[in-house]
Amino acid sequence: MIDTLAGTGTGEADALTASDLLASIRASRDLENTEAARQLDLAARWADLHPPESIHSAAAFTVPGTDHEEPLAGEGCPLVAEFCIAELGTVLGISSTSAKKLIGHALELRHRLPRLWSQVQSGAVPAWRARSVAEVTIHSSPSLTREAAAFVDAQVAAVAGRIGPAQLDRLVVETIKRFELAAPDPASDPEDGYLSVDPRHATLHDEDVHFAGTMRFEAELDIADALDLNHALAQKAAEQKALGSAESLDVRRAKALGDLARTQTALDLFNSSGDRAAGEEERARPPGGRVAGEERAGVSRPDLPAAREVVLHAHFDATTNTTAAGEQSVFGPTGRLEERQRLVLLDQLKSWCRDSRTKITIKPVIDLNAHLSAPGYDIPDRIRDQVALRDQTCVFPWCTRPARGCDIDHVISYDHDADAEGRPQPGPTQSSNLAALCRFHHRLKTHTAWRYRVTGPGAYEWTSPHGHHYRRDTTGTTPINGPDPGPPGIPRPRRR
Repeated sequence: MIDTLAGTGTGEADALTASDLLASIRASRDLENTEAARQLDLAARWADLHPPESIHSAAAFTVPGTDHEEPLAGEGCPLVAEFCIAELGTVLGISSTSAKKLIGHALELRHRLPRLWSQVQSGAVPAWRARSVAEVTIHSSPSLTREAAAFVDAQVAAVAGRIGPAQLDRLVVETIKRFELAAPDPASDPEDGYLSVDPRHATLHDEDVHFAGTMRFEAELDIADALDLNHALAQKAAEQKALGSAESLDVRRAKALGDLARTQTALDLFNSSGDRAAGEEERARPPGGRVAGEERAGVSRPDLPAAREVVLHAHFDATTNTTAAGEQSVFGPTGRLEERQRLVLLDQLKSWCRDSRTKITIKPVIDLNAHLSAPGYDIPDRIRDQVALRDQTCVFPWCTRPARGCDIDHVISYDHDADAEGRPQPGPTQSSNLAALCRFHHRLKTHTAWRYRVTGPGAYEWTSPHGHHYRRDTTGTTPINGPDPGPPGIPRPRRR
């Protein structure tokens, strides 16, 4: 029946039966596993070419931000020169973080899990299974010694890597107990363990976002704090009802909790200047006496901080009822929050702005194609905002770190001595010479042979130390061309 449902392909595909297709898919998967194993081997060899000795020089220890040795795997694995990670990542079309993980897994398998490594290189265990084991043994807490890792290796290799996440976690726990790696835990005492546990916490579950635009906040508080908070919420919820709110008690309590994040109810008598509150308190003070609770409330301390300011960056298309990405929403006009890449409803934004305690700052629309400049080296906020909005992320190939958390780099370096010596400034502070770079890639550009140039607004061409070229713009990264042909590459490892 499968044969009869086959599509109307042309050429050789027409002659393939269902059995042929399954065999072809199986062969393709085998090839994929073989190449993944080879990539692990080459990643480990790349690390071998960049040991700490390659950066040990006097200059490396006197200039802040230069290359340094970094442990990428567990105890017993060789250290690696940090900056070598970036070029491997760009060649593979992955971020530097992913390349760091690949090298770490390769070193962990080769040096601490040799049985599993051998099975990967022989084709008996898929690379992805072995990497999942390496990820756990690298980041185990407490860290596994070489002997403990060898025990895990023997157990996993005995079943040819066929072990699930839950079984692997249990194996690591058993290994930690067997080798006595964990410090004594007083909380595990069956009688008095509870005395050593502090269950208090306040946790925002920001990955669990409701379609209505809400998040779940969970807390375990001290008894007195919990009762005080409950009393404050009940009082604020009652105030909302008295003011005409027809919403349910749960909704009013939730809104009251949000109000507490923006106000300080313990300082109701205290205003921003402190003078008026202090004056009113003086008039209410009995002669020679003091107001009850004065020291606890702190009305006489004008240096107390105000409530924390939370800044959100929301993007809406004013002409349509679609998101910035052009998507329709059943809930109405929808925009995008830069913070954590969340969607936000226009009605939600309006409700936030209607709150009397919300401070609203309106900034003019920033033209991302405008040419802004400033004298000197420092970058004004208006130019910093323009660069962050234009670039969106770090502009290094395949990096996805948000631009607002990045450094703003002068693509052509600013010459601090140019003005004093009467020379033109080669690297002015202007839109066309600035780009967003995360700290790691900023250091990489400053202290290595990586170079880039501006090819248009928000578009850059990067050149790696080995001559690879990449174009990076707001649509992503595109390899332009490889380096000049060199000697034959590293041969493939033999299969057993």
